[in-house]
Amino acid sequence: MTTDLFSKTPEREIFSVSQLNRQARQLLETHLPLLWVEGELSNVSIPSSGHWYFTLKDDQAQVRCCMFRNRNMLVRFKPQQGQHVLLRARVSLYEGRGDYQIIAEHMEEAGSGALQRAFDELKLKLSQEGLFNEAHKKALPSLPKHIGVITSPTGAAIHDVLSVLERRFAGIPVTVIPVAVQGKESAPQIVKAIDLANRAGLFDVLLLTRGGGSMEDLWSFNEEIVARAIFNSELPIVSAVGHEVDFTIADFVADLRAPTPSAAAELLVPDADDWLDKFIGFEVLLEEAMLRRLQQWQKHLHNLRQRLRHPRERLEQQSQRLDNLELRLKNHIKNLLGDYKNRIQQLQIRQQAHHPQVRLQQLNERVASHHLRLQNVQYRIIERKQQALGEAVRMLNTLNPLSTLERGYGLITDAQTQKVITNSNQVKPGTSVNARVAHGEFVCRVESISK
Repeated sequence: MTTDLFSKTPEREIFSVSQLNRQARQLLETHLPLLWVEGELSNVSIPSSGHWYFTLKDDQAQVRCCMFRNRNMLVRFKPQQGQHVLLRARVSLYEGRGDYQIIAEHMEEAGSGALQRAFDELKLKLSQEGLFNEAHKKALPSLPKHIGVITSPTGAAIHDVLSVLERRFAGIPVTVIPVAVQGKESAPQIVKAIDLANRAGLFDVLLLTRGGGSMEDLWSFNEEIVARAIFNSELPIVSAVGHEVDFTIADFVADLRAPTPSAAAELLVPDADDWLDKFIGFEVLLEEAMLRRLQQWQKHLHNLRQRLRHPRERLEQQSQRLDNLELRLKNHIKNLLGDYKNRIQQLQIRQQAHHPQVRLQQLNERVASHHLRLQNVQYRIIERKQQALGEAVRMLNTLNPLSTLERGYGLITDAQTQKVITNSNQVKPGTSVNARVAHGEFVCRVESISK
């Protein structure tokens, strides 16, 4: 278990030197994150192991440094005494000597390295915002009417551009919009020139250019304000900054990137000789088209002459046609009159069939027929009812208890309660009962009971 150097215990703890250095190293590596350090190289040593050992210093302090072989193999330059560098490193401590040191993970030359890092960061930012997307690129005019060139009026680039434009297509007007192409004032002037060219209404394409130089010289074309001005421009912009190997942020945002100013001029305008050859070809095609057109008109004129006839013939034809039309008209009128006569006759027949007296007679006949049918139905219903009544009377007579009395039977009821007596247990000797026979009724007294 590792002993905490700063733990507060009542007992005295004694550390060995190795324990102390180990605790110090762990504290440094744990509490200080990966960081960037800039300074000057000195005491550079490269032993056979391939590791780099050196001191990084400024005008007030220095620190020992180590860069292991697996990391320094990625560095594109060899460290030199007095060289100004930028390190990405972690803070540590060499336990064997107790020396405080930093372990370098990455090394780059200061100045240009910082510019390159700023370039990469801005490029990534603008790319994520979509400023480099091909969908936003504007098409260049096939034959510009007026070209605006944003550059230094005294640089070599403008002379190359004007020379190529004069050679390829001398008739196109070119306006130079002067700006500083390097320095602190360069980027604001470029932005102002782009805005001015868009508001002027004179140009249909812009060329942003300058000659070659170091990364610091070209840095104006890597500024964010310049990139956004190019992206927001309504006019298409061609970027030709530096030599063919040079790339700037302006190149990525522009609608077209040219490797050199001269190549940009080549791309901006067509070759006049090629256009002249095209016009000659168009002239030949136009002549051939005119000849074909004249031949077509001559053929058409010949056909018209063939169709042209003497007015007397046309009058005779028209007279004959008029006679035919007259005959057709008479036949048509005759047919119409026949149709109308047939329709009138049909209407008269329909009118007679729908006359009120005829209609009334038909209705009377229907009423008489319905009356006769109603009487027949009533007779049949009465007959069926009479038959049903007779049948019911016969059944009633059959079921009538009085009919049973006609055969000699009697109906015995209690004299007081009038209940029918069906059992000898319902009476006692001396009880009076009523006896009903078919014709009449009399009172009896019970003398005795037989079970």
